Amino acid sequence: MNATTNIQPFSADDFANALAEHNYEFAVGQTVKGKVVSVESSGIYVDIGAKSLGFLPIEEATLSGSSRSNSDAFPIGNEYEFLIISSQNADGEVKLSVRRLLFKQAWQTLRDYQAESKVFETKVIGTNSGGVIVDSVGLRGFVPRSHLSDTSDLAKLVGKTIPVMVLDADETRKKLVLSNRQAAKLAAMNQLAKGQLISGKVTNIRPFGAFVEFAGVSGLLHVKEMSQKPVSDPTRVFQINDMIKAVVVDIDESRDRIALSTKILELHAGEMLDNSAQVFAEAEERLEKNISKLWEA
Repeated sequence: MNATTNIQPFSADDFANALAEHNYEFAVGQTVKGKVVSVESSGIYVDIGAKSLGFLPIEEATLSGSSRSNSDAFPIGNEYEFLIISSQNADGEVKLSVRRLLFKQAWQTLRDYQAESKVFETKVIGTNSGGVIVDSVGLRGFVPRSHLSDTSDLAKLVGKTIPVMVLDADETRKKLVLSNRQAAKLAAMNQLAKGQLISGKVTNIRPFGAFVEFAGVSGLLHVKEMSQKPVSDPTRVFQINDMIKAVVVDIDESRDRIALSTKILELHAGEMLDNSAQVFAEAEERLEKNISKLWEA
């Protein structure tokens, strides 16, 4: 005898009840994935897996300045990530944003850059009395004049890209402060090596030595590294604005310090005191003869 299975029909009411039992709660600030199902002049309707379609208003669809149409920017059937910007209304619909998601991701990117001390390129889009305004990964940032490597003519920087590092990325206050000077300094530090001959300008003289600027960084030429003969007064050897040659003898990246030497360029003790011009003129040949002393020290 064959058994007969009694299959109950699944009505429209049953389907609606099944949907009702599913949790479709979406929270403001939540990131969801959705598929574009309809493109209208006012915005885009998106299937995010809820009872009703999510709605992406046109003003939240792209970053400002986009020239593409909605259908070009969001083809039907394509899947994207969206940020929920309003709670579900009576019909279960939520409002979505791509623009705010991109900004949120940009702030996170900049916080990561700050944590990593990363150097990256940014475009100068304007100036004011205090510095320059830049576009950094889609966000408006500011580089103070004191953090620019070149402050001679700010207007000429507009439209150009400059290397920067993040000083402050505060999403709550929408505050993004960057440094071009620190980025240039880090890049220069990364190019330096012990034993490298540099050309620079004396910018300050103290009893313990002279500070020399070169390639966007500053190094210390200690009195003990000026000559094989003792130097009691650095001004006997150098004056501010003197152009000199020196050798990198130590790089301390953790303390942001560079130590220089002209003593290593001497073939005989006291040459830097008696004829520094000749020492500098023959710097390359002299360093080649004395380079082994640097590694023996």
